[in-house]
Amino acid sequence: MRPSSRHVLLLLGSLGLASCANMTPTQQSMGIGALGGAALGGVVGSFSGNAGLGALLGAGVGAGGGYLYGQSQQSRQPYYSGNSSGYRDNRNY
Repeated sequence: MRPSSRHVLLLLGSLGLASCANMTPTQQSMGIGALGGAALGGVVGSFSGNAGLGALLGAGVGAGGGYLYGQSQQSRQPYYSGNSSGYRDNRNY
């Protein structure tokens, strides 16, 4: 019995969501950027007659943009440690 395209899309979607469970925020940003870039690059590339190359270039640019976004968000977060205030203690013990 051959699975329908709906079942295949459902399986791929659930596997894609499950694969993001143990990722850092930067890795998640890269993955989202790569997927979005590939989709947009495929659409734009189809107008010029080469959707595969457009998707490949879009995925690379999207992953790079996602990495830069993740790094900028990470640098904005405060440093936490185990002390009672929740902020980093710079004293030497």
